[in-house]
Amino acid sequence: MRVESPTQTQFYTWKTYRCAYQVHHPDDSQIPLVLIHPIGVGLSGNFWYRFCQEWYQAGNTNPIYNPDLLGCGDSDMPRVTYTPEDWAEQVLYFIKTIVKKPVIIVTQGALFPVAIKLVQLDKNSPEGETSWIQKLALSGPPGWKIMTREASPTQNKLLWNLLFDTPLGTAFYRYARSRKFLKSFSIKNLFENSNSVDENWLDMLEKGAANLDTRHAVFAFLAGFWREDYEQAIASIQQPTLVVIGQNTSNISREGLKETPDERLAAYLNALPNGKGVKINGRNVLPYETTAEFVQAIGPFIRES
Repeated sequence: MRVESPTQTQFYTWKTYRCAYQVHHPDDSQIPLVLIHPIGVGLSGNFWYRFCQEWYQAGNTNPIYNPDLLGCGDSDMPRVTYTPEDWAEQVLYFIKTIVKKPVIIVTQGALFPVAIKLVQLDKNSPEGETSWIQKLALSGPPGWKIMTREASPTQNKLLWNLLFDTPLGTAFYRYARSRKFLKSFSIKNLFENSNSVDENWLDMLEKGAANLDTRHAVFAFLAGFWREDYEQAIASIQQPTLVVIGQNTSNISREGLKETPDERLAAYLNALPNGKGVKINGRNVLPYETTAEFVQAIGPFIRES
């Protein structure tokens, strides 16, 4: 299943980097969606192609802006330790200079910290400037214990310097981008139904990981540069926020293994000042595995004034 009318990839310059994006159905009468894709082997804005197709087939008309984060897809891939702040700065610049109007952010999984940093940057914009972030829709955010536990910067740097940013790390990435590994990992950690790990999914990941330089963003993520205690930051989010959790959601990290989907949802709704929540079928990649249900879940929230 593909987006019926593929749009041409476009580019902009952020700092010194060439960054890629696609835009679907630019209609100024509706508030735009800006999608934040997950980080992982072979992942980029292409993760959202099923969502984009289903969004319009369901009768929605909001324009969708789908950027490739730095280090992913068709964007530049510098050898740096990417952080949520880096990507948030990129996305806010993208909104201000390309979208040029307030947006609704839709995030997948552990990229919720990018949205958190984005809200903070928006809040700290110069006085009198437009508030760029109107709402947030979160697909399968990480377990609450994971999101509220401080990581060790020293440990992160050691993992990067002694493991990931080494020939050993490169060798591991070559293995991790093999079809066999991608299929096994997806079945074990991402999808509820193993049959949903289809050829389109595996082809997308293989193609997306063909460039070895994609390893830098993945390894920065695995080293834990995104980890910190976000509890107070989440509690300060004033924008309406919808949390969508899979009925069979699970955790890859050890800290959240004992957390049920209901407990995860309740923790987020208890912390968010203007939060709503819903559970749908699926596990950890809801916009891809249970696309129609995900669109149905967020549609009314997007349309609310």
